[in-house]
Amino acid sequence: MIKLYAQPYDISATGFYFDSSDDYSKNYDNCRNDYGDQVEEFGIQFIDGNLIDAQLFKALDINQANFAEFFDKAKTWNAEQKTKIIIAIGECGYSFDFTSNTPDDFEIDIYELDNMKELAEQFVDEGLFGEIPKSIQSYLDYDAIARDLGFDYNEIEMGGQNLIYRAS
Repeated sequence: MIKLYAQPYDISATGFYFDSSDDYSKNYDNCRNDYGDQVEEFGIQFIDGNLIDAQLFKALDINQANFAEFFDKAKTWNAEQKTKIIIAIGECGYSFDFTSNTPDDFEIDIYELDNMKELAEQFVDEGLFGEIPKSIQSYLDYDAIARDLGFDYNEIEMGGQNLIYRAS
């Protein structure tokens, strides 16, 4: 479950925790400052939830205007879709609009590998550099191939796991 906090911009008011749009609405209606006035503007903070949801929250720059969509997407998107969004927005600088974009709009190749050398080895095994006989593969400089791949691929740690990605 995701828990957020609404921090009032009004320093004479106290914020509240919430875990749904309905919960926010109830607390919003009752939130008053020390003078009895309705508090209207809040900064939204991620308090508790899965690590990938915290990273998604940060990448999407969640605020008072879009937290409801965040709750919806965090529940419906799978880990692969969330990862794509985090990389596309947080790492590659793409923009995202909840009303017109989906994770499938971004062409990003993602590999769950520990390092670029493993990616180089995988690519050789899959034949991406052409047919290389097994007897010759042991003579290849996988470190050099990995350095070359570093021009097109990047690494990121997400949820305690190393990922290698390339955005098209």
